[in-house]
Amino acid sequence: MGFFASLKGNMALNAHNKGDLVKARKLYEEALAGGLLSARPMLGYAILLIRAGEYEKAMDLLLKTQKAPDLTPERKSQLYVDYAACCAKTGQLEKGVRLLEKQHDRHPTGLTYQTLGYLYVEYLLPEATPVATEATEIRPLDGEVLPEGEMTVEQKQAILDARWQDSMERATALMAAAVDYDDEDPVCLDNMGQWLYRVKGDKAGAKTWFERAHEEKPEQVDSLWFLSRYDLEAGDTAAAIEKLESALEGRMSPLNFADKAMIEAELARLRG
Repeated sequence: MGFFASLKGNMALNAHNKGDLVKARKLYEEALAGGLLSARPMLGYAILLIRAGEYEKAMDLLLKTQKAPDLTPERKSQLYVDYAACCAKTGQLEKGVRLLEKQHDRHPTGLTYQTLGYLYVEYLLPEATPVATEATEIRPLDGEVLPEGEMTVEQKQAILDARWQDSMERATALMAAAVDYDDEDPVCLDNMGQWLYRVKGDKAGAKTWFERAHEEKPEQVDSLWFLSRYDLEAGDTAAAIEKLESALEGRMSPLNFADKAMIEAELARLRG
């Protein structure tokens, strides 16, 4: 990696931190063209691409970042988190979950607790329960031994059911461990709320977790969205609108349950 590539990488990060995304992107590209191989600016550019919805390009960049000599354990966790998020956004949710499980087992961090927790919610929704057909392709997971020869639909379903149960147990343990790891982390608190609300169907139990998340981070988008659901159930449309308006001003993430269009549509419905 040349001196000028490194210099431009640092300049790109500086522009990125100042919010000048056009300049940052140009500098990131010039740095990469010059042979940049440094984890910090490459991970910075990956985040820029993810927030722009360019998931495939971000994935390619993250794969290259694995070779960076300054890829510390913390940066490696960031890399896996970002790659798993891209998998989730490109229809490869199970792949993202499996990759992040491995990294979390190796090196658990607050970021892996946050991201894996949310991916578990999306992966284990009741309507996503896998159903095997003759066309279902079963590939072995690490350490898994599959029956030899052509499998029946019943055998495939048994494998999918066992995997699903294992994921449910892992997710249940991770959700509890996450709030023990940091009981003031608003993302982990919100994840627990979504786990109970969306996966377990326990809306009453979920409310406390959303309230705790909101207390820690009043502008957190998803917490505001779900708290607005309780307002509507209580007949308080004004309070729901107030929360949704606050959510629109919050920082959106590619892994938010509620995005800008969804919130705007709900506000239009409630005001109409």
